[in-house]
Parts: sequence; C-alpha cells; structure tokens
Amino acid sequence: MVGVPLAARRAKKRGRAHGRAQTITSVLEYAELGWASVLGAHPMREGRRACSCDRVGCPDPGAHPLSPAWQMMATTDTALLTRWWEQNPEANVILPTGRVFDVFDVPATAGHTALVAMEESGFATGPVATTGDRVLFYVATRGAPEDEDEWWSCHLDCGPESIDETPGLRWHCRDSYVLAPPSSLADGSHARWLRPPDGRPLPDPLHVLDHLADACE
Repeated sequence: MVGVPLAARRAKKRGRAHGRAQTITSVLEYAELGWASVLGAHPMREGRRACSCDRVGCPDPGAHPLSPAWQMMATTDTALLTRWWEQNPEANVILPTGRVFDVFDVPATAGHTALVAMEESGFATGPVATTGDRVLFYVATRGAPEDEDEWWSCHLDCGPESIDETPGLRWHCRDSYVLAPPSSLADGSHARWLRPPDGRPLPDPLHVLDHLADACE
C-alpha cells in the first residue's frame, strides 16, 4: 500500500476488525432471539462493480443473500454463524421473514413520522431499524394457517391486496427477507436499530399497519 501512512493502515485494519466483531455479535444476538441469519452480499466501493455478487448490474447492491439457497441455509446455529462471518468478514446480514417475524418496510420520512405518532400515543412499536432511505418495523408473523387463502407469499416484490393502495409500503412475510443491522449500505453508512429488539413479544401487524397507512398517505 505505497503512499498510505502506516498509522492510517493500522486504523483501517482496526476498523475492519471492530466491524467484523460487531457483525458476529449481532448475528449471535439474533440467534438468541430465535432469528435465523444468512450471509448477504456487500457493497463494493472500489472497482467497477457496485455489489460483491457475480451479477452484472446488480439492482440491489449489498442488500440480498449471497446464495440462492438462502432459505435452506438460514440458521440459528451459533457455531456455524460464527464460522461463516469469520470466513466472510465483509458479508452483510440477511434475516428471513415469515418465520418468527414479518417486517413492514416504508420510506424513511413516513417511517419516522409513524414512529413518533406511535410513541406519542403510547403504542409499543417493537423493533424498528433503518437502512438509510427505508424504515423497517418488525411485527408478529402471520404464520402458516391451514387455510392457504388466509395468508400469502411475498415473493419479494408483491404485496397483499389490503396494502396495494398504500404508496411505498412493502410487507415482507414468507419467502422474503430484510437487510439487518449492522450491514453496510451503498452510501458507506450502516443499517442500524432505531428501537433494538429486546425479547418482548412483537406487535400485532394489523395494528402497526394502521399507523403506517396513515403516515404513507
């Protein structure tokens, strides 16, 4: 690394080590909650590609699983999770939805507005995270009722009819996933918790949806 001061190189190395430790700590905390994790791609800040995946022109740099088999691979096995991130220290954290929790994903402005309104009304929001331009509300999952008509599969891009008219709102449930803190974002910042998970029961999704629908209008 010609031309880079030794102190700067050491500081960069310490920063990477701290980031790796923080990520491993986070995925182990998720596992303790019963939340499965899987390796995610990460943004590239050097070179021609925007994402660490092999896809040319990746439409969602650093915000998707590394493997197409992510649903089968996602786990709460702490030994396996530790090994994965020790071998892939820059990997982001992907959490599958529709298992323990669902996630409402809204534009940042609407999300912050809804969060303030919820707290002013005394509503227990549950975990809330931000990924820069989006705010994510973690809610109780609808689960898998015997009657398939009582629920739906997100397939990442579609949503249930009940929220089609709510601009910018995405409901991540079965067959979907979210990017979790402390994953790195394309702009150099990181996903972070606005209200971290604390092990308490997650809020009812329809109650949260009422607040978000108002904020998204």
